[in-house]
Amino acid sequence: MATNKVIAQIKLQIQGGNANPTQAGPSLGQHGLNIMDFCNQFNNQTKDKSDLIYPVVIDVYENRSFSFVIKTPPAAILIKKMLNIEKGSGSSLKEKVGKITQNQLEEIAKIKIQDLNTDNIENAKKIIGGTAKNMGIEIEEK
Repeated sequence: MATNKVIAQIKLQIQGGNANPTQAGPSLGQHGLNIMDFCNQFNNQTKDKSDLIYPVVIDVYENRSFSFVIKTPPAAILIKKMLNIEKGSGSSLKEKVGKITQNQLEEIAKIKIQDLNTDNIENAKKIIGGTAKNMGIEIEEK
């Protein structure tokens, strides 16, 4: 039996439990995929996580079937949720919008580590810390 060849890869960011044809349709439709089938599968897998946005990578096969992997939410979204802030600073060097502790960095790093290019928690904290700094968030020293 021949394996199905991947002909395209689609990357989207969708709120958990909230995929709909309006946002997913244009990307999926151009490859002839069943849009409602994707939306239903995504929503079923993320129905209890509707407070966050999830990156999803969809592999499109030549027989017009698909598979997808849901990644962890972007670090910036996790940081904003943890610190309960609306958005990062427009001028991160001058304007600070919050402060994050080492424990909070570690908590986010543990969530994100599977999608980062490291398996070392200290390195993962540095990556998350870099995102926080770019958002205008001060990092509590150890």
